[in-house]
Order: sequence, then C-alpha cells, then structure tokens
Amino acid sequence: MDSPGIDAGLMQWLLERVRSGASPEAVLAAMVERGWDGDAAAAALESAMRGHLSDHAREHGLPAPERVPCPVEMNGASVIDAGDRRVTVLANMLHPRVVVFGGVLADDECDALVAMGRERLRPSPVLDMETGVDAVHASRTSDGMFFRRGENALCERIERRLAALVEWPLENGEGLQLLRYGPGAEYRPHYDYFDPSRPGAAKTLARGGQRVASIVMYLNTPERGGATTFPDARFEVAAVKGNAVFFAYDRPHPMTGSLHAGAPVVAGEKWVATKWLRVGRYD
Repeated sequence: MDSPGIDAGLMQWLLERVRSGASPEAVLAAMVERGWDGDAAAAALESAMRGHLSDHAREHGLPAPERVPCPVEMNGASVIDAGDRRVTVLANMLHPRVVVFGGVLADDECDALVAMGRERLRPSPVLDMETGVDAVHASRTSDGMFFRRGENALCERIERRLAALVEWPLENGEGLQLLRYGPGAEYRPHYDYFDPSRPGAAKTLARGGQRVASIVMYLNTPERGGATTFPDARFEVAAVKGNAVFFAYDRPHPMTGSLHAGAPVVAGEKWVATKWLRVGRYD
C-alpha cells in the first residue's frame, strides 16, 4: 500500500494526532506502521496540514498560509551540512518559528563583509507601506547598504550556504543587507513581511512575492546590548560573531509571532548581514 488516499476518516485521525501534541515525526512513524510508504506518508501529511490551515484561514478571514523554509526538525540533528560549512543548531522554537545557528560565518568572512560595505553605508530606510518608497524613519537608527545577489565571490558563497542551510531556492533570496548599529542605535519592534492591504505593498510584492523568512547574521560581538528580541515569545538572541538567527512567518499576520526588534546597542557597535527569503524568484 504505497499511496493510499486521504479520506475524511484519515484526515480526522491526522488532525487528532497533531492537536494532541504529537510531533510530525511521530505522526509519520504511526502512518508507516499503518502501511504507508515513508515518502508517500510525508507528502500526504504535508498536503493534509496545508489544506487544513487553508480552510481554517478562509473560515476565519485570515491570510492563507504559504510554504516556508523549515531547516530543523524538533529533536533533530545538532549539526547541519550547509555545503561548504557545518553549522550547529543552538536553539529551535516552533512558535514563533525561530532557529539559532552557531558558526554560520567564519571570522574572516564577517570581517570581509564589513570591509567591503563600510564605505557604502547610508542611513537605513524603512519601506513606506503607503507609497512603496524607502524612507528614513525614527524607528530604525542604523546605517546600511545592500549587496546585489551574487555581487562578488564572497556574497555568492554565503548565499549558496544559506540556501543549503534552510533548503530554500537561491533565486528566492534578496541580496544581503549590511547594517551597522552604533551606541544607542536600534530597530524597534516590527514585522519583516509586507502588509498586502497597504497601497505601497504592490510594487515590492511584484518582485518575488511575499517574504516568508529572515536570516540575521552577526558580523561582530558588541560589548553590550544589540540582541535580536522576539517580544511575543519573550525570547532574545545574543549577537555573537559568526552566529545567526533564522525566523519564518507563513503569512502576513501577527499570529505568526514574528514581531522582532534589534535592541539598542549599549556599548560598542553591532554589525549584521540580513538575508530575506521570498516565496518566489526575486529579481
């Protein structure tokens, strides 16, 4: 029995398992015990959950969920092969979907990004969702610049590593953004997705669709402060050179819990490189 269909009884059984707190791995194991082929079980479970979430969204007037990168399973591997580098998993949270990685970048890669971008820094803008135009805003007090995707050998190498790490198409990523936060600089709580109901969203959504995940890589270790915070989860990630925090949001809605902030730098400075992932190809 390689690919039995999903009838109403099986759907109810799947939902009961998930609601009881069973992990996806446990549900898959139970499906295999019931006669499913492993690959068919995984595909059926994903299809069933996606259909259930879409129905729930439609019934409650919520945005439909998108597929998002899912780089780490619960109680999974502690070290991930990212192609040219092995990366450690330091923390893994389901809601909000946050993964903290250790050793994503080597020290010399961090230093090289800072050196390449330092002279191109300008006050960091925020997308004005009414006009679709970037503008400097008091909520964001860093300086920054953008590298084009694949602009140089280092950017291309890092981008390929990140694509392998989170299992997301390389072409669905925006170029790296370099940011410097001096003493007292911060980025107040915000979401990275674009609100499709706002008039300024149409222009950016036409280039690759909605953002579905973010990767913030720390290029130095501030003397004090500069953590990435998730207020809804009361969770923060310390800025440590070479480490990174990944977080995903399957729809443009606060229910994702993806509200986050760059806490003020108390002493020293903070350098980060940010990578945003889109649902489709970004050009």
